[in-house]
Amino acid sequence: MKKTILIALMAVLGQASVYAQSAWNIDKAHSKIGFTIVHLGISDVDGLFKNFDATIKSSKPDFSDGIFEFSADVNSINTEIEMRDEHLRGADFFDAAKYPKLTFKSTSIKALGKNKYALKGNLTMRGVTKPATFNLTYRGTVVHPQSKANVAGFQLSGKILRKDFNLGAGYPAPMLSDEVEIKANGEFTAK
Repeated sequence: MKKTILIALMAVLGQASVYAQSAWNIDKAHSKIGFTIVHLGISDVDGLFKNFDATIKSSKPDFSDGIFEFSADVNSINTEIEMRDEHLRGADFFDAAKYPKLTFKSTSIKALGKNKYALKGNLTMRGVTKPATFNLTYRGTVVHPQSKANVAGFQLSGKILRKDFNLGAGYPAPMLSDEVEIKANGEFTAK
């Protein structure tokens, strides 16, 4: 009986230690931060940031107390058209020379259903910080078959307004939609 209790206690403590490791780092090879904007009211233009970083701190297995942070290097913007990318890096849009990073840090997380959350935080672009709310889906945690590390997956989506961050003020709708759709997929490894 004592042996059974001891084994059960060790199993619980072993599982708890996974989540006591509250720091999770992004696996960039299996993650992406992208955006979509509508051009002339008729076509979507997609882009992404090639260089980014993200972390999560959480002590609960469902990440319901998670603190999410990410940053992206504005100079790494990529819409697959170099001339457009240079324009986006310039003073009309991101002004990467003055504001080389965009950042997000969560301030709260609210459950909306099983593995679904509203993630609120502060988004900073072009020197402007505004509150933003994103939909967050926790896609599960698994043990990586090669590294044996615990790996968690998330999908984030939502919309922001360009005008809130003074991005492309000289390009009103319908030339470029004010609304920008954000979509990110992240795979995180426990430290």
